[in-house]
Amino acid sequence: MLNVVLFEPEIPPNTGNIIRLCANTGFRLHLIEPLGFSLEEKQLRRAGLDYGDLTDMQRWQSFSQYLEQNDQHPIYAFTTKGSTRYDSVHYQPGDSLVFGPETRGLPDNILNALPDNRRICLPMQVGSRSLNLSNVVAIAAYEAWRQNGFCQSAAKTD
Repeated sequence: MLNVVLFEPEIPPNTGNIIRLCANTGFRLHLIEPLGFSLEEKQLRRAGLDYGDLTDMQRWQSFSQYLEQNDQHPIYAFTTKGSTRYDSVHYQPGDSLVFGPETRGLPDNILNALPDNRRICLPMQVGSRSLNLSNVVAIAAYEAWRQNGFCQSAAKTD
């Protein structure tokens, strides 16, 4: 199982979509506080539907608290400032895929603490600012899951 880590997410529907994604992929979801919304918000519930109960989700008071408990496996930070393409990484169970808040991305102190090959980007057209957070998480999660043979998947292969 891989980990999706949302650092200070701000937009409820994005987090709701990611809850649903994690329920359907078997990835563990970690939310780093402060959150920009309540987990009870209507928009979050609507996007996540009833998948909250099917998602292994944990909240953390800070990123450093998350790191203290999850430092055994590589951490990959997804950022428009990255130079390593998402599809060139060899993801393994236990790895953490970290994503920043929608309006500002991951802070420099987190990015600078990682080697260049752990700062991951998705290709975009020149002049594009960024992709929607839930879209980036979906692309990254499915690439990591694909590399691991869609383990624990009940999906048909024909």
